[in-house]
Amino acid sequence: MEALSENILEDLEILWDYHNMHHEPRRSDIGIGLGSHDLGVAVFAAELFKKEFFPLIVFTGANAPTTIERFPRGEAVHYREEAVKLGVPADRILVEARATNTGQNIEFTRTLLADHGISVSSIILVSRPYQQRRAYATCRRLWPEVEVTCASASLPLTDYIDAIGDANRVANMIVGDTQRITRYAELGFAVPQETPDEVRDAYDRLVLAGYTSRLV
Repeated sequence: MEALSENILEDLEILWDYHNMHHEPRRSDIGIGLGSHDLGVAVFAAELFKKEFFPLIVFTGANAPTTIERFPRGEAVHYREEAVKLGVPADRILVEARATNTGQNIEFTRTLLADHGISVSSIILVSRPYQQRRAYATCRRLWPEVEVTCASASLPLTDYIDAIGDANRVANMIVGDTQRITRYAELGFAVPQETPDEVRDAYDRLVLAGYTSRLV
């Protein structure tokens, strides 16, 4: 794995912290695991379930070009299988297997719960660490009546990079998610989020350094 320079890591650390909503997990009606290339989402959702933060999990996600090889049966299906292996009862998991973006994760999960006659007033969104803020902003736009808490496995950026095994991929994904915070708010897909100057500056430096493959 190609190592990132110290300057690049410093800028990524700024964005890494920005995307962390720093919410404390609280007991909620349901946990929602947002599909991605990161199986750690399913692992952490299972951990929260076993600690009784919620009685039911919805795993949501079909495939993206970045996940089709890793999860050929779909992100949510593989997440469910992992959670069951970790001890979550199969009947405590619902699978939403059509969503291909975060907005659809939220919308299709709402529909799935309604179809099952499940009413919720509080949720925990379990995601990749650098997806928290975008997931929060999207949920506040599309499902404003629920109380939303964001949660991810708590680990340093360098440990996360080691776990994923591809530093450049992680760097590009973090930069892409940072752009989406502003872009999706402008398009009406998410509520606006304040972006501190140091975050804007770090983002600009990373774009200039060539981390642009996940920009929209």
